[in-house]
Order: sequence, then structure tokens, then C-alpha cells
Amino acid sequence: MIKIFFAVAFIFTSCTSSLIISSWKAPDTQQKKYRKILVLGLMLEKAHVLKERMEEHIVTDLKALGYDAVCSCVEYNLTAFENMKEAEALQKLSGGGIDAVLTVVLLDKTKERYYVPNHVYYTPYNVYQNHWWGYYSTMYDRIYQSGYYAVDTKYFWESNFYDLVTKEILYSVQTRSFDPSSAQSLAHEYGKLIVNDMIKKGLLVDQKAVTPARAM
Repeated sequence: MIKIFFAVAFIFTSCTSSLIISSWKAPDTQQKKYRKILVLGLMLEKAHVLKERMEEHIVTDLKALGYDAVCSCVEYNLTAFENMKEAEALQKLSGGGIDAVLTVVLLDKTKERYYVPNHVYYTPYNVYQNHWWGYYSTMYDRIYQSGYYAVDTKYFWESNFYDLVTKEILYSVQTRSFDPSSAQSLAHEYGKLIVNDMIKKGLLVDQKAVTPARAM
């Protein structure tokens, strides 16, 4: 029973988990119907797969609410705004029908190495303690058999939502993701987390669930 408990505990602690550290919404911000939202990831070129997955999943979540959203990885290349001034960049986005941007920035990524003992469970004494050899051999194995080293990875994210018409930031959120199993699972979880928080704060609404008022 005790072995089973520790096995179950290990499964749950090793699952991917993302949580919001802090989030903020600009005062008096009202819901607005945007023409097109650009999801823009800012990461090193070597993390381009993760960048694309993050953008794609958030775009999918926004579209599920009825918003028109696009990935920067589809609309623009990595140097699309290089050496541009603000007015030029805004004009470029406006020309594509974009009037809001949701950025996704990887602030930090850390790895932590730790030791996992070979035996992490406790055996009740009456199973082996009545005989010295049972006790000795069990404790010998527990003490001298080597375990292994494992590595946990932590990601720290920041996402901001900008209205390009007013040129103001409307929302900002800081998030931590712990030991994701894949870029796909990390992106899926992050997208759901951020979009749901924006709904909770009244920035977004499920437009497909809104029933138009009947004409009188």
C-alpha cells in the first residue's frame, strides 16, 4: 500500500503544471470587438519550435471564442520588424487588419538537477525485523544501491495584450511552467491558462455563446 502511495505521488508531481504568478488589467478596460489579434512570440531562434507551438495553441483558443487571430510565425518572419520605427510597424500591422497584439515572452528558463534514491518507500518493521538477515539484507540494499539523477525544467513567461488603436497595454500576466513533458503539452496548457484568465478579467468573452438580441 505504501509503495503504491509513493508511486501515485510521483506520477502526480511529475505532470506538467503551469500557474499564474500575477496578472493585471488596466483600470476601466471594457470588452471590445477586435478585427484581428496577432499572437507574437519573442524567443531565441533555437526555440522556434516552442515559439510556433505557443502561438498556434493561443490562436486556436482565441478562435474557439469567436475571435479572428493569427500567428506571427505564419504572417511574418523573425526579422519582419527589424530596424523599423513604431509608426512603420503599426502601419504594417494595420495594413494586415491587425488591431491588437498578444505577446508571449520567455523571460527565463532554469534547470535543476537532483538525486532520486533507489528506494523511496518505507517498509513496516514487522515484515523483516523479526529476523536479523531479513533486516540486514533489506537495509543493505536500501543504503548501498545507487539511485539516479533527474532534471526539472522551469519556464518563466510574460504575456501582454496591446490595443494598437489606443497604443495602450490592457493586460499583463506572469506565469511559471514546471517540467513540461513536451513543447506541445506546454503550449496547450499555457494557452488555456492565459485565455481563461483574460475571460475571467473581462477582456475577452466567448462570442459564440453570446445570443444576439431579437429585433423588436
